[in-house]
Amino acid sequence: MPTSTPQPTPGTGAQIKVLTVNIHKGFTTFNRRFMLHELREAVRHVHADVVFLQEVLGTHARHAARFPDYPEAPHYEFLADSIWPQFAYGKNAAYPHGHHGNAVLSKFPIVHQENRDVSQAGPERRGLLHCVLAVPNCEQNVHVFCVHLGLRESHRREQLHLLAQMIEKEVPVGAPVIVAGDFNDWRRRAHGILEKHAGLREVFVHANGKSAKTFPAKFPMLSLDRIYVRNASAHSPLVLPGEPWSRLSDHAPLAAVINL
Repeated sequence: MPTSTPQPTPGTGAQIKVLTVNIHKGFTTFNRRFMLHELREAVRHVHADVVFLQEVLGTHARHAARFPDYPEAPHYEFLADSIWPQFAYGKNAAYPHGHHGNAVLSKFPIVHQENRDVSQAGPERRGLLHCVLAVPNCEQNVHVFCVHLGLRESHRREQLHLLAQMIEKEVPVGAPVIVAGDFNDWRRRAHGILEKHAGLREVFVHANGKSAKTFPAKFPMLSLDRIYVRNASAHSPLVLPGEPWSRLSDHAPLAAVINL
């Protein structure tokens, strides 16, 4: 398993390592295999302080009956296990046999959480999961947003403006902000909107001049997944490469150390 994930730098104040990944409901591409147990081991190996997860199942009666190793606990609790004592889940899509949404796993206390419904017209259900973290050695609480935006560009544009409004209204001016997740923004329109209206910078664009390619995981061509920050900076952002990630989800994960 690869070990080249970004590491905190000693003596530079408050730092947290973050990871974001769309876990595809615990299945491989095309739902061929249930991989949640292997995914948990891979996520643990990154040693992230805060994990942003998209497409997380809260419950699914059909899968539970079909797979003998299907966990009894919701997937976000199963993934958190004893490593991340704090977690939050935002249910976005509900159906007769279950529901799924976004989740945040945290080693730090979550002092506030809210899931904001940003669904637009049509069947897609989307939400923005906002958590406030009490991070040691950080003067202000850290505001994190787990994002999974719509497939239509007009929907994404509206959701980006709603995210910017949420940040401007609910986050203190000097507080650190981290926004991460699956933006479905293959045309890379989010950067300009979020920088102009919320003062957010994308960490890969800032470090490398362009956003990271993450989809499809085996042969990444599209820059769908992102990490944005405000009142913070990133150290050595990295796309987690190759095995085991390329067989665990259709999205490659992103990791970075955030200086607060």
